Amino acid sequence: MTPLHPQLNAFRQRFDLSGFWEFCFDPGDRGRERRYAEGLIAARAEGRRPIAVPGSYNDQFEAGRDYLGPVWYERRFDLPWGFRGQRLFVRFGSVNYHATVWLNGALLGEHEGGHLPFAFEITDRAASEQNVLVVRVEGELRPDRVPPGNVPEGPLDSFSNLPYPAGSFDFFPYAGIQRSVLLFTLPEAAILDVTFTTRLEGAAAVACVVVETDAAAGDVRARLCGFDAEVSAQSSLAGGRAALEMRVPDARRWAAGEPNLYSLHVELLRGEAVVDRVTLEVGLRTVAVEGDALLVNGEPVYLRGFGRHEDFPIAGRALPPPVVIKDYAMLRWLGANSFRTTHYPYSEEMMDLADRLGFLVIDETPAVGLFFAPAGLEERGAACRQFTEELIRRDKNHPSVIAWSLANEPHSRRPEAAPFFRALVDLARELDPSRPVTLVSYMGEPEEAFDFCDFVCLNRYNGWYTEAGRIDEGVSRLSNELDRVHRRFQKPIVLSEFGADAVPGLHGEPPELFTEEYQAELITAFVRMLRDKPYVVGEHVWNLCDFKTGQAIHRVGGINYKGVLTRDRRPKQAARALRELWSK
Repeated sequence: MTPLHPQLNAFRQRFDLSGFWEFCFDPGDRGRERRYAEGLIAARAEGRRPIAVPGSYNDQFEAGRDYLGPVWYERRFDLPWGFRGQRLFVRFGSVNYHATVWLNGALLGEHEGGHLPFAFEITDRAASEQNVLVVRVEGELRPDRVPPGNVPEGPLDSFSNLPYPAGSFDFFPYAGIQRSVLLFTLPEAAILDVTFTTRLEGAAAVACVVVETDAAAGDVRARLCGFDAEVSAQSSLAGGRAALEMRVPDARRWAAGEPNLYSLHVELLRGEAVVDRVTLEVGLRTVAVEGDALLVNGEPVYLRGFGRHEDFPIAGRALPPPVVIKDYAMLRWLGANSFRTTHYPYSEEMMDLADRLGFLVIDETPAVGLFFAPAGLEERGAACRQFTEELIRRDKNHPSVIAWSLANEPHSRRPEAAPFFRALVDLARELDPSRPVTLVSYMGEPEEAFDFCDFVCLNRYNGWYTEAGRIDEGVSRLSNELDRVHRRFQKPIVLSEFGADAVPGLHGEPPELFTEEYQAELITAFVRMLRDKPYVVGEHVWNLCDFKTGQAIHRVGGINYKGVLTRDRRPKQAARALRELWSK
């Protein structure tokens, strides 16, 4: 189990290892035999140079853009004084795609998959001075990985004209150590996990807290504080676990645009002494699907927002903090209330701000572009189960997260797809019964997995990839399809992607493909059509910002221009059209 996000308090320490690390490419994959695991400096690694961590390596060096083979990182550090004598861990927020980690020449372990955290205990391997942390990373695109790459075209899997590099997805496969690396400590007996859920009882709310520890015995005390109120509960551990409930009268509920957050303080007690403490910001709110409605706190909500990529020049997938703030500012300016984490989990900082700013989030695993040919299916299934577990463990306490999305645009024509997703949906519900579950389909025919999802998410590009240049015809065709899909599944529908490329500054009268006018007109027509359908509960435009892709003949300069903002966050005409629509 990866413990809770590291905290800094009287019982816990943390130290950020971000900064300039040593780095080298290893195109011949000879780093192991050259003993790079003992340190790049000691091994006199060829081509060794500084690199910024966090950050994708592809745009930091001119020779690294399309390279996804092995690379090596090294960071030397002394233990801070307060860390000595403590249980010590190292935690990686995201390494894409496969990481192998050593400390002082000793193997700590491996982790597959980007965008989700993992940690290793280093208590018995860390020295007080001159520690050498080494990470081997490789981001090879393979058909048995998630997301897949270099997928062979088959009779039932619609792969053709793959980009370069050859991912089964339309965004750049940035690689490297892309989020922060933290040293942190835990006390001898520690709180390992907290699960927070809510039950509403009229104007009151019942806060339900489940605590997992590695303590053999003791008590757990929880306090919920906020809005001039405080409630508490205490329970003895049984098998290292405790479950507590606290009733909050006149509860201030968390909702979109009303981000009412309480502070949850959880303490581990040995007798009367506190031996560990964690603090979480939590929200009192419920989510449900009833009939054709998506409900938050029992009230229908309508999602206005976007898909988006963590993408910025040079930094790649590691968004600088000012860009995160700018994205939220632009979401507010546009009138959005929600987004989907397309097509992988976003950073923990992004999720924290969604809680603080009151945005609704459909939280998505990295399972984009799945296919179901027998070769590699077992490996892809294991990866999807791992990522589902890691995502729910990481984000389950965020009030902003209103649903789990288990895949984006799977190639689901094979009969293996439905049981594959049935098992994933069952796993997600077992791990978190408090939220609805969905997946996002681009299939022309109905996605069979929607039979057991809670609501339907569809990506549709009528007027662009189909009916190109004919907006009215595209809108009419989509309108009829939405009606058919709803008749089949009888569930709420979110149009989770729609839009058109617009090259910034390209104009035309009458509007035509790739002009800002055409993008604005298409999005406006879609929104007006959706508002006439009572079963539609959300509209997410693709995309908030232009973003980098692999090279392809339909991607000028390796950029997808479907953003209503440019890659450097300047509004196009469609952004102003949306702002006017959403303000009403």
